[in-house]
Amino acid sequence: MGILSRASYVIRSKINTVLNRAEDPHETLDYSYEQLRDELQDVKKGIADLTTQKKRLEIQKRRLEENVEKHNEQARQAVEQDRDDLARRALEKKKQKMNQIEDLETQIADLQGTQDNLVEKKNELQRRIQEFRTEKETMKARYEAAEASARVSEAMTGAGDEMEDISRSIERAREDTEDMEARAAAMDELEESGAFESALSTESDLDRELEEIRQEGEVDAELETLKAETGSDAGGDGVDVEPEEDVDIEAGTGTDPEIEAELDDLKNDDE
Repeated sequence: MGILSRASYVIRSKINTVLNRAEDPHETLDYSYEQLRDELQDVKKGIADLTTQKKRLEIQKRRLEENVEKHNEQARQAVEQDRDDLARRALEKKKQKMNQIEDLETQIADLQGTQDNLVEKKNELQRRIQEFRTEKETMKARYEAAEASARVSEAMTGAGDEMEDISRSIERAREDTEDMEARAAAMDELEESGAFESALSTESDLDRELEEIRQEGEVDAELETLKAETGSDAGGDGVDVEPEEDVDIEAGTGTDPEIEAELDDLKNDDE
């Protein structure tokens, strides 16, 4: 992945992150669920307030009913005492209380109908909230699965580009390794051939030449010594030495075979 491709991929990832934060289905679903629960709480509160008002009316009705019985008893006692005027007044109050009871019964019936309606709505809302909760969890699970799948796909896309870079890096490493192996093999070959001996030697060219001259001088001195011991150098001491017998050098007569073999070996070494 080149620099521009990598930067484009990062920018796309950042934009997707911002969009996901702006419209997060999790938050939207949770918010809707909380809104429904708040509405349910409002309905329950309304039912509770309505029930409280109905209970108050029922208490007031019972008190009026008690007053009706009281006024009815007062009218009976007034009649027994021949007090029609008192009995009439008691019956009028009784009638007023009964009218109030009828109004209260109407109000209580209306409140009961409203309460029953609210209870049905509450039950329906609870059922819908439960269904929404199940669907919400399902949608969240599906969204998470889709989001994970998208992340995997994006990762695979990025991994494909990365693998190209990795393959090229591996190829370059393989070429460098092969070059290093070839260089090491060449160095081993040069070392075996002795090409490094001169480079590794601490002696200068002058030292080597002096050493060669010294060795040649020692060889010459040793050769002169051998000639003196064998009498080969006739003019070395000023005395003429007569050979005891003629030696046919070309025919090879009078020569030790072992010496001839050693001389041949020396010739072969020089060659």
